[in-house]
Amino acid sequence: MSVRILALVGSLRAGSHNRQLAEAAVKHAPEGVDVDLFEGLAEIPFYNEDVDVEGSVPAAAAALREAAGQADAFLLFSPEYNGTMPAVLKNAIDWLSRPYGAGALTGKPVAAVGTAFGQFGGVWAQDEVRKAAGIAGGAVLEDAKLSIPGSLTRFAETHPADDDEVVASLTEVLRQVREGAVAAAA
Repeated sequence: MSVRILALVGSLRAGSHNRQLAEAAVKHAPEGVDVDLFEGLAEIPFYNEDVDVEGSVPAAAAALREAAGQADAFLLFSPEYNGTMPAVLKNAIDWLSRPYGAGALTGKPVAAVGTAFGQFGGVWAQDEVRKAAGIAGGAVLEDAKLSIPGSLTRFAETHPADDDEVVASLTEVLRQVREGAVAAAA
């Protein structure tokens, strides 16, 4: 079974190390895994129940839901902003949590990974991502983790896709997400 994983990146910065980490996941996805990097989180308006009405959902939010509906699992890449996840990633989770009980995340495996400048690699933010995704209905893979500290120095001259240790760890997370998706489909 081939598994489609939708990757959402919580950083909008062009040179984001988390985006580069997601690119590494696309490049090094193991056999049987397709990683689709979603573009367009910046265009999605903040979640508002008043506009989340059938027939008038903003196009960017509808595109996210459509991509998520086609995914078997999710890999969420989060930097750490002031000790928590970025608003853009939380907003995506909010849109995917609706309609209540039947959102695109419901029952699908979700893993949170990332890199940050600090010494813990964004662990607090990734914990918050797992919490929000779980409450939104996702089947959070608590053991599928990767937090890479010191991103500014570690990736100053090396893309994560060219860092053997990062690639090995990321490939292991992708394997765990694939296993979770296969188990969910069984």
